[in-house]
Amino acid sequence: MREASGQDTGRPASFVAAAAGSLVVALLPVAFLLVAVLLVMPAGVRAQDTTDHAAHVYDLGAFTVESGATIPQARLVYGTYGHLNARHDNAILLPSHYMADHHGYGWLIGPALALDTTKYFLIATEMFGNGHSSSPSNTPEPFHGPRFPVTTIRDNVEAVHRLLTQELGITHLRAVIGFSMGAQQAFQWAVSYPTFMDRIVATSGTAKCYGHGFVRLEGQIAAIEADGNFKGGDYTEEPARGIDAFGAVWAGWLYSQEWWRREMWRSIMPKATSAADAMAAIVKGFEGADANNYILQARTWERHDVGTTKGFDGNVERALRSITVPVLYMPSATDLYFPLGDAEYEKQFIAHVQFVPIPSLWGHPAGAGQAPEDRAFLNTHIRDFLGQH
Repeated sequence: MREASGQDTGRPASFVAAAAGSLVVALLPVAFLLVAVLLVMPAGVRAQDTTDHAAHVYDLGAFTVESGATIPQARLVYGTYGHLNARHDNAILLPSHYMADHHGYGWLIGPALALDTTKYFLIATEMFGNGHSSSPSNTPEPFHGPRFPVTTIRDNVEAVHRLLTQELGITHLRAVIGFSMGAQQAFQWAVSYPTFMDRIVATSGTAKCYGHGFVRLEGQIAAIEADGNFKGGDYTEEPARGIDAFGAVWAGWLYSQEWWRREMWRSIMPKATSAADAMAAIVKGFEGADANNYILQARTWERHDVGTTKGFDGNVERALRSITVPVLYMPSATDLYFPLGDAEYEKQFIAHVQFVPIPSLWGHPAGAGQAPEDRAFLNTHIRDFLGQH
């Protein structure tokens, strides 16, 4: 294990500053929704995010992914909060969501929130492709840029399992808690390593990316690839227009239709005076990151299916039935990325599930507590769930 250097290729300068401990810029511009969370969160709640916190890099060495390709010198960036106790039984894993870093769970971390670092040791990991962990932008040939192999959610779970067991000496977790693609990882943990954790929490995310999600993500990828500067991924300058188009598609799916009708963007974008202003602010949040990284993680997202785990023959229902730990399943009632109907379908196959939809108009970000009422709802239910025996 080594401390994160802050060096970066293919990431905004604001992200590099995060390694030095800056809270507000710790989140990627693409994680616009979580930047807004920090801006509206009371200062006393935000402060815990930097207490007992450190950033690290774990060198995986040669790492073979499911496609069969081997990344020669793979690395995994992660952050820790709090302290591992002598019994090594207070650890909770927080896997990252799309293009996020290890600061993405500040809405849960704090003395008055569900995850108090005087009680728990938190490990927040960063997925392949985010620009800090091994990614198209920071990996040398033969895997630089568009030649970087597609990594699956299972690849990410395997890398983190190696980190926990071989580097940190952790053989059991109190919980895996994930938002969005972090929820995808939480479900995969429960299928791949059914006894490794006591329980899982999944917010705004499902165990499989279904057809509609695939179509959306391919549409966003096509927006980048249509930029003439993209050049098949071997660009010499970022395809800025393609990235803006990618962000514009994202903006249309991020929040609910009712959120836009009621102009709820006014509560987090005080300078915006129209929907066009709000959209422009979201799109701007995508500027400065690497196009190949965006595409890599989109492909990771769209290919996820716990049913394709070895031994389940592509059967998602059978994979979900294999989950033995308690599951707190918290979809957003208005999520367009991971629709409520998909979660309702999956819940019927999970033996020990507490199904608690978030009653929110905030769409996908409801699962990360962007609105204060959603944040309170999440923390109450997650805190109670972790206290159950």
